[in-house]
This record gives sequence, C-alpha cells and structure tokens, in this order.
Amino acid sequence: MFGNKKGSDYSQVNLDDFSDDSSKGEDDFVRSSIRNQQELMKKQDEGLDMLSASVARLGEHAMSISDELGQQNQMLNAMETDLDTAGEELDLVTRKTNELIRSAGGKKNCMLIASLALVALVLFFLLLYV
Repeated sequence: MFGNKKGSDYSQVNLDDFSDDSSKGEDDFVRSSIRNQQELMKKQDEGLDMLSASVARLGEHAMSISDELGQQNQMLNAMETDLDTAGEELDLVTRKTNELIRSAGGKKNCMLIASLALVALVLFFLLLYV
C-alpha cells in the first residue's frame, strides 16, 4: 500500500495557484486601512500644527500683557509716591494755615475777614450793575 516511491513523483505546490478573490480583497482592505490611517494622521498633524501656532500666539499675547502690567505697575508706584508727597505738602499747608489762624486771633478774626471780603465783593457787583 505505501510502497517505496521516489521523491520525484511529488512536486512542490505553488501557493499562488490557490489564491482567490478574498485574499486580494483583504490586501485592498489593508491598503485602504493604511491609507485611511495615514490621512487621519496627516489631519491630526495639521490640527496639531494649528494648535501649536495658536499656543505660540497665546504665549506672545501673555508676554505682551505681562509687559503692559509691569509698565502700569511702575506708573502706579510713581503715582503713589507723588500722592504721598502731595499729601505731606497738604498737611504742611494745613498746619501752617492753622498756625496763621491762631496767630491772627483765632477763628473769630478769620470769620470777620471772610465776611468783609464777601461784603466788598457784593458792593463791587452792585457798582458794576447800577
């Protein structure tokens, strides 16, 4: 039954002879899938490039805002110094005015001077309009 046969009776089977349409369809599917993935990666890369550009612009705006805030802080500090100086000078003028009022006889004399100045002003307007 299984007699001695020589190896020459058998030949190697060519696998291409057994290929069918399903393997070509699978190859097309694989190629299509790879192409779709490459397109998707390209779109993602473009999206990431746009996002990167947006982040860079946002960083530039943040730096501009930081610079502007630094300048405004310097201006506010200068203004605060000027206000402190003006407040000190106003206190000095107020103290000197109070000293002048006390040396001139107190509030009574100041009220008398203010009243006389008001009467003089009223008389001046009466002279102009009459």
